[in-house]
Amino acid sequence: MTLTTEPDTRPADHVRATMCATRVAFTWFGTRKSLTPQQKARAAESFSAASEFLTAGKRLLDTRHPQFKAVTSIRNQTRAYWASISLPYPEAGIRLVRQDTLESFQDQLTDFKRQLDEAVDLLDDEYATLKLAAQERLGSLFSAADYPASLTGLFDVSWDFPSVEPPDYLRGLNPQLYEQECQRVQSRFQQAVELAEQAFTEEFSRLVSHLSERLSGQEDGRPKIFRDSAVGKLREFFERFRALNVRSNEQLDQLVSQCGQIVEGV
Repeated sequence: MTLTTEPDTRPADHVRATMCATRVAFTWFGTRKSLTPQQKARAAESFSAASEFLTAGKRLLDTRHPQFKAVTSIRNQTRAYWASISLPYPEAGIRLVRQDTLESFQDQLTDFKRQLDEAVDLLDDEYATLKLAAQERLGSLFSAADYPASLTGLFDVSWDFPSVEPPDYLRGLNPQLYEQECQRVQSRFQQAVELAEQAFTEEFSRLVSHLSERLSGQEDGRPKIFRDSAVGKLREFFERFRALNVRSNEQLDQLVSQCGQIVEGV
């Protein structure tokens, strides 16, 4: 007789009961544009190439400008923050945030939006200068039609809380379909647990490997440099692991706990 073991659904049930689906999206002015067929044909001539086999584009603004980099930095900070307080979910653009941290999530995203708006205002102050520099660099490829009158409103961050649960109306409308949706959602949360476990394992392995590499051997005949940031990143990992741990892997829990005790006080 063959016995089959049912997967442990407790971690998935815990995640489903204590976490909330979130989605963060950005509106972003595109700084690259494809050349027109006529421009591409002229470019192809200089290489004696067929234009239909050539891909060419132009950069509308210098993204290395300090004010543009400041705008991009806020987007990167927003993404990093969202990733640091959430777990992956097997649906593009969605991550799971603890329900008891939603207020701080809302406050932080609101602050990032304020920072982004202020940075875009400063970038817009430099917009005329950036367009002039682009005209000088692009030469005959420059077209005023590629540029909006202002950059205000062309950079934005928004967020919402999409429902990932089966719609209630299906229960009475089609009980069988509702049950299928319940099973599908349960499967999604089981996948979310597996994704979280995989992400924690890979990050933990990478951090420990880096720490081990720093502590062993020499580089060019000299002891390798060991920086505080190596331990700092481990501490950050332990804190995030404690906050977001789905308790699906007892061995991983024990390893992280043991490593945390070793690093404590270093």
